[in-house]
Amino acid sequence: MPNLLKNLVENDKAVLRKTAKMADQILALEKTYRPMSDEELKNMTVELKERLAKGKSLDDILPDAYAVVREAARRVLGLNAYKVQIQGGIILHGGNIAEMKTGEGKTLTETMPVYLNALAGKGVHVVTVNDYLATRDSQEMGEVYRFLGLTVGLNLNSMNASQKREAYNCDITYSTNNELGFDYLRDNMVASQSQMVQRPLYFAVVDEVDSILIDEARTPLIISGQAGKSTALYTRADYFVKGLKEERDYTIDLTSKSISLTDEGVDKAERVFRLNNLYDVDNTALVHHIDQALRANYIMLLDIDYVVDEGKVKIVDGFTGRIMEGRRYSDGLHQAIEAKENVEIEDESKTMATITFQNYFRMYEKLSGMTGTAKTEEEEFREIYNMDVVQVPTNRPVIRDDASDLLYPNLKSKFKAVVEEIKERHATGQPILVGTVAVETSEYLSKLLRQAGIPHEVLNAKNHFKEAEIVMQAGQKGAVTIATNMAGRGTDIKLGSGVKELGGLCVIGTERHESRRIDNQLRGRSGRQGDPGASQFYLSLEDDLMRRFGSERIQAFWEKMAESDEDNDLAINSRMLSRQVESAQKRVEGNNYDTRKNVLEYDEVMREQREVIYKQRLQVIQAEESLTPYVKAMIKRTITRQVEIATEADKKKDWNLESLLDFGHAALVSPDELSLSQLQGKNRKELINFLYGLAESKYDEKIAALATPEQVKEFEKVVILRVVDSKWTDHIDMMDNLRQSVGLRAYAQTNPLTEYQTEGYERFEEMSAAIEYDVTRFIMKAQIRQNMQSA
Repeated sequence: MPNLLKNLVENDKAVLRKTAKMADQILALEKTYRPMSDEELKNMTVELKERLAKGKSLDDILPDAYAVVREAARRVLGLNAYKVQIQGGIILHGGNIAEMKTGEGKTLTETMPVYLNALAGKGVHVVTVNDYLATRDSQEMGEVYRFLGLTVGLNLNSMNASQKREAYNCDITYSTNNELGFDYLRDNMVASQSQMVQRPLYFAVVDEVDSILIDEARTPLIISGQAGKSTALYTRADYFVKGLKEERDYTIDLTSKSISLTDEGVDKAERVFRLNNLYDVDNTALVHHIDQALRANYIMLLDIDYVVDEGKVKIVDGFTGRIMEGRRYSDGLHQAIEAKENVEIEDESKTMATITFQNYFRMYEKLSGMTGTAKTEEEEFREIYNMDVVQVPTNRPVIRDDASDLLYPNLKSKFKAVVEEIKERHATGQPILVGTVAVETSEYLSKLLRQAGIPHEVLNAKNHFKEAEIVMQAGQKGAVTIATNMAGRGTDIKLGSGVKELGGLCVIGTERHESRRIDNQLRGRSGRQGDPGASQFYLSLEDDLMRRFGSERIQAFWEKMAESDEDNDLAINSRMLSRQVESAQKRVEGNNYDTRKNVLEYDEVMREQREVIYKQRLQVIQAEESLTPYVKAMIKRTITRQVEIATEADKKKDWNLESLLDFGHAALVSPDELSLSQLQGKNRKELINFLYGLAESKYDEKIAALATPEQVKEFEKVVILRVVDSKWTDHIDMMDNLRQSVGLRAYAQTNPLTEYQTEGYERFEEMSAAIEYDVTRFIMKAQIRQNMQSA
């Protein structure tokens, strides 16, 4: 491990030496471009594109392109990129991650690689975490690109297909990660190429890359359709679990956040639901509903994991504190929470298309990203996305005072100390940003501050619409702002007049988050661009992280220290404690990484299958010639399969020609066109050729009735797409069920992932055969006139 760390540090140094040399070369070009008129500078875009057309590479024109866009940003925005920002821009162009501290100008840094890569004409995507940032950056930074003659698009959820297509056809497109992923899925559900909105995925710069590619990687994007209703069972299961007692009827494992019925709980369920055996195969649905009701009632917490707003259960993003509008827990958990909170239980849905962010972003030809905090997850970025993390030096040294953590015996003594510190600092006029992990904590602290007579603002998922306004004021003299993690992303807290003299912004963390990155983001709100600042974290033994992962060593050390403290107000302040807490966080990060890796390993199976289906679908949509050869090949493969099934016995007399006859009548021709005597006496090859000849002549006759080749193609396309979409949707659902069921096979000493891969492949083969059978049946049996309308 020491050698690995040494190698990483040495690698960073080598990259920084190389980029520093290139940055000096770009800075030297200032004397070339500063004297140019606006018109001359704008014309450089045309000249650089011409160089590319004559065979130069993007690397060849990088120094000039960076110098041009740097000069344009100076003229348009009044911002002149520092050397370290140019270095960050070079790292991004290389398809890696530039870790740049808060306030170091990441948004200006990205203009250089975005402009350079946009010159290739393939479209560059700038990815942000929310619509507000996408809109802001497309307007502000978009001015620079438009000045240089490039087109800039903004892709929002509220846009229709033609507006989205226009945005994607621009040289540079700003969008959120969610919208990009959903547009990709929707593009692979359309019936014609003219309905698609995205171009092939070329280059993406992901802002807050750790939030998008790490934190959100556990949650796949899902497009759903309506499924059947089952609200009664959710209500009954909820009523049942609300009457259970912990330890007696169910147990919770805090570390894994899992929950299960005890034997006594199982007995109680069997009495309540009048069953002989709860785990009988006929009771699978009920067991699933009880499991989800247990999770909803005893693991999912109101105002921490979700809020109830206007009669709707809305998920709170645990990393940003924001409400995730339109997102729902899958697998019936959302409905179970709705039953728990006694709000309307919405219909269950069926997955029609799904993809993880990991697999979506790995489809880009080149991917890069920026954040203030990525080094702790470097191994994951390298292993999953093939991106290195390079720490870019700050333009000015960080002089923020980061104090050691303070540990208190319980929540009450911890928050008492937090309020005292806020009171003392507020009296001097120093602005304070207080970070909390959950909505519930922010509201509890707000109540304590009101009782202490300290004016303050609260920023959490319940009033996120005031975010920009609250954050803008957070650095002013006397400001006290309580915020969940949402204040740590994409926002810049500027210090008010006279605040530097008071020590800058003070950041107080009321608890350690399970990820070190989130704590670092909170700290990073203070001490930007060489400003003074301070940070202090307050912990207690009752904090979630300490209860789940705190070591016995901390507990023993605490008990020894607390013997002399009658009021229980004593705090431990030591580097040893900070190391222990960091060790607990590393364990949680390791668990979370394993979860994400597990999601990816399972989704790899779906990725391969999805790419096959989407590729075939695209070939059908893009087909310029008739699809008849494609359809006839399907018919022949279907006939071959059916003949092989009917003739698998060694002896001819044991062949099942009756089943082959039934197939011929059901899928190929009418009963009066095929008899058993026509099948008898033939070998396998003769049976295949005979049935295919019969089907082919029937099919040629059928399409001859259509007026134009275009009508033939439309008829074939509609049938194929409808069958593929129907079977693929069923297959996704089946694979989801398979994934859940293979988990139980670990008890039988088998590897669930291997089982999933093997069975998943077999099910895919079965689905492919079913698609070809249904295409054959529909094509051969359809009344053509009724199929002339596009799907």
